Amino acid sequence: MQRKPLIAGNWKMHLTIQEAVTLAKEVAASSQGLEDREVMIAPAATALAAVAEAVHTSPVVVAGQNVAWKDQGAYTGEISPLMLQDAGAKMAIIGHSERRHIFGEDNNMINQRLIGALTHGIIPILCIGETLDEREDGLTWEVLKEQVREGLEGVSVEQAADVVLAYEPVWAIGTGKTASKEQAQEAHQFIRGLIEELYQKKLAEQMRILYGGSVKPDNVDDLMRMPDVDGALVGGAALQADSFDRIIHFS
Repeated sequence: MQRKPLIAGNWKMHLTIQEAVTLAKEVAASSQGLEDREVMIAPAATALAAVAEAVHTSPVVVAGQNVAWKDQGAYTGEISPLMLQDAGAKMAIIGHSERRHIFGEDNNMINQRLIGALTHGIIPILCIGETLDEREDGLTWEVLKEQVREGLEGVSVEQAADVVLAYEPVWAIGTGKTASKEQAQEAHQFIRGLIEELYQKKLAEQMRILYGGSVKPDNVDDLMRMPDVDGALVGGAALQADSFDRIIHFS
């Protein structure tokens, strides 16, 4: 089954509003005319509305770097799904390893965030992945199974059809290390099998699974040739227009 590749740039805690708008316009120019793939950027919350405005005539999709599970209320520091939509975001990254490991977000909270996004029509990118210790201890499959099962708890087949998954081995994020294309394929194939177990084969075949973890211009082609790799969640390389342009135009 043909799945449209998604190249997603996560800008993390970088760029002023003006810098973000400048980069967004460059990404929009790079993305013009690309009908066989989708491009997404996730700026810092302060730049969301300005970036969405800057790319609104292009095919580029704007995303939040996280999303709350409530519409409003006493949740200092959080951004609700309605606020994301108001700023022009159509997607949201959920469960990124930095949220899990620096800010202590567990599978239950990540599940609530995911359901909050789906409830309001925001497409969630659910991030999953093992640490170096977990990989070396032979726990990779166990960790992935738990993160997928608990992250999608209470999510119907119809809702799950809108979910994007991102496999990001924690040991490869920002370290310069990348999972080999074979390691990435093995993990993606396992994850697709989990979705088939939880839901159905048709959904598993439709669901996009991105790879995240030091994706760069010099490794994106090899990764994207793997049959179960449907795109990339890009960090550092998404902050430079030329490197992200090369990644967008993978072959």
